Parts: sequence; structure tokens; C-alpha cells
Amino acid sequence: MLQLIKLEMKKCKLGWYMKGAIIANVVMVAMLFFVSYVSQIEGDVELGNPQGILLMASVMVRGTFIVFAGVLIAKLVIEEYKNKTILLMFSYPISRKKIIASKLLITAILTFITVLLSNIFIVSVFFTLNSFMLVIPNTITIGELIQESIKAIPFAVAAAGAGLIPLYFGMRKYSVPTTIVSSLIVVMIACQNQPEFSLATFLPLQFALAAIGIVIAYYGIRNIENEDAL
Repeated sequence: MLQLIKLEMKKCKLGWYMKGAIIANVVMVAMLFFVSYVSQIEGDVELGNPQGILLMASVMVRGTFIVFAGVLIAKLVIEEYKNKTILLMFSYPISRKKIIASKLLITAILTFITVLLSNIFIVSVFFTLNSFMLVIPNTITIGELIQESIKAIPFAVAAAGAGLIPLYFGMRKYSVPTTIVSSLIVVMIACQNQPEFSLATFLPLQFALAAIGIVIAYYGIRNIENEDAL
């Protein structure tokens, strides 16, 4: 399976994903600075403190890379069905289940890694620059940063699972736009943040969405032998 994943990553040339992730990280850092600056001018205490910044960074990162996961599924799975190039892969002496599983594992693993690393990177860069520019009056220590990184792990796992949900919608008519739009809907649910009650920090909901994504992936893999790629 590991060799199949390596071959799939080499075939699909995922350099665009890495470039996109870097650009997204830079944009999110800039957005944090902009929001923090405006919050200080307007006296918004909720966003003008470290906890508000940490929450905003977490929500932005998860939302961004759940959409990236939808794009990955569209490119790795849906487009191949739509263009019928998947037939060539199915002609190889390799189980169809392993082929599809490798594609979905790539999606889940990349989503987990980029969500976790992006959280660490964005928060680290923001508070490092803030120590010089003082956009917000308070900062966090290295110990607090490590604690936040540990707290980000279950949310990264949840995002990796939730990122698989668009597979169900995309496979219905092999539609790339539907796949991406469904990922945006997942983000709207998973990253909803209201002052009264934040779904974005409600871990049971995050794990519920992840469970739905895993179940969709499981049935997609299990039933693949009986599906007609045409």
C-alpha cells in the first residue's frame, strides 16, 4: 500500500498542493494581522487577545484545508472517473480497493499534516512578528505554543476525516464542481463560530463529521469492485 501511495503521489504531481498550502499560510498570517489591527482600533477585546487569535487561526486553517481536501478528491478520484482514465488503473493487476484506498489515504494524510503544521506555523509567525510590531498587547510563551500545538492534534484528525465527505457527493455524478461545493458546505458546518456557542471548537461535532467522512470512504472502497467506472 505504501508503494502504491508513493506511485500515486508521483503520478499526480502534488507540487500544486504544496505551493497552494504555502500561499494559503502567508495569506492567513496577513489576515490575522489585518483583523488584529482593526480589532485594536475598534476596541474588540474578543479578537484583540491571544485566545481570539488562536481560535481564528485554527478555524481558518481547518476551513482552508478541508476545501483543499475536496480539491484533492476531485483531482485524484472524480476527474479520473469523469475522464475514464481510472479504467487504465483498474486494468492493472492491483485490487481496485487498494487503488481507491491509496487515493483517499493521500487526501486524509495530507490534510492532517497541513492542518497541524499550518496551525503551528501561522501562530508562531504571528506571535513572533507581534513581539516586534505589537499588533496586540499580549503574546504567548513557548510553553503555551507547545500546549496549543498538542490541542490542535485532535482537530487536525477531525479535519482529515471531514475532508473525505465530499467523496459521496462527487461520486454521484462524477462532478468536480459538486465535490468542491460540498467541501465548502462542510466548512460552513465545521467552522461555524458564534459568540454564544462555537461549533468550530465543539470537538464531538468535529469527530462526528470525521466519522461520517470515514464511513463514506469505507463504503466507497468496499463497493468499488461492483461499480462500473463507465
